[in-house]
Amino acid sequence: MILFDFNENTDISLWTVTNDAVMGGKSNGEFLLDKEGNAVYKGEVSLENNGGFSSVKSTFEPKNIANYNTFVLKVKGDGKTYHFRIKSDISQRHSYIHKFETTGEWQTIEIPMADLYPVFRGRKLDIPNFSDKILVSIIFLIGNKKNEFFQLKIASIDIK
Repeated sequence: MILFDFNENTDISLWTVTNDAVMGGKSNGEFLLDKEGNAVYKGEVSLENNGGFSSVKSTFEPKNIANYNTFVLKVKGDGKTYHFRIKSDISQRHSYIHKFETTGEWQTIEIPMADLYPVFRGRKLDIPNFSDKILVSIIFLIGNKKNEFFQLKIASIDIK
């Protein structure tokens, strides 16, 4: 199932950036489309004022993912580590996450749903890994505990 297949006509208005400014930090990020139609999430993470993260999220109508078990990301990063996060209920305070490394080249990253573990405010929770059948939100986050510029291009997000 194709969740997002970015192109020059994709409406990205449902994607919102949240930076550590919500806690007084100074990080910034933006989400846009490049000339090739890829989504581009870029900015700068700052540790100033106890900051240290930037994220971009899309929330959508619930999707039944019962017949699928793996997320497939087509991305081109900058050699940094990113978090892929999901939620199965909009009221959930925690997310299910999986960290992935980027190489600077286009990559196809496969993330088994069962490998997504629960986290709230940076702390792993003592509850089972993801096993829900509904998906309502996808989030990309960078927070590597250092000041850094970042750029992650996203061509598509699928599940199989």
